[in-house]
Amino acid sequence: MKIIPSKLNTYTMFKLPSAYFCGVRAKYIDSGKCVVTVRHRWINQNPFKSMFWAVQGMAAEFSTGALMMMKIQESSKPISMLVVKNESTFTKKATGLITFVCNEGQMIEDAINKAIETGEGQTLWMTSVGTNEEGLEVSTFKFQWSIKVKG
Repeated sequence: MKIIPSKLNTYTMFKLPSAYFCGVRAKYIDSGKCVVTVRHRWINQNPFKSMFWAVQGMAAEFSTGALMMMKIQESSKPISMLVVKNESTFTKKATGLITFVCNEGQMIEDAINKAIETGEGQTLWMTSVGTNEEGLEVSTFKFQWSIKVKG
C-alpha cells in the first residue's frame, strides 16, 4: 500500500476502529513529517468537557507510527516496530480541532539504516505535539519505538 492520508484513514477504519470512530484522521504525510487531526466531540470527551487523554494519545501515536511505517516501506526490508514506552504532558484543555505533528522522519531513517547495517534492534524516542485551532500547544507525547530487522 502506498502510504497516503486517504489509505491511512481506511487502514484505521479496519485495523484501529476505536481511533477511527473517535475521529482520528491523517491529513498529511511526507518523508519528514506526518500530521494527524482529531476533533473534540461527544464520543471522545472526558467528564471535564475536553478531549480524553487516550484519544489524544491515539492521534499522537498515529502521527509517529504512520511515519515509521512509511520509512520501513521505503527501506524494502522486513522490519518490526513496537512502542515500548511513552510519556505525555498536558498543558491546555483540548477542545475543538487538535492537530498532532511529528516531524522526525530523518531520525527514523537513521535508526532503520543502523538496524539494517548492524543487524541489531534500535530504539528511538519520537515526539508528537498537539496544538489547538489557535496554534496553542495542548499536549506533547513522546513514544519510544523499538525496531528490528526480521529474520
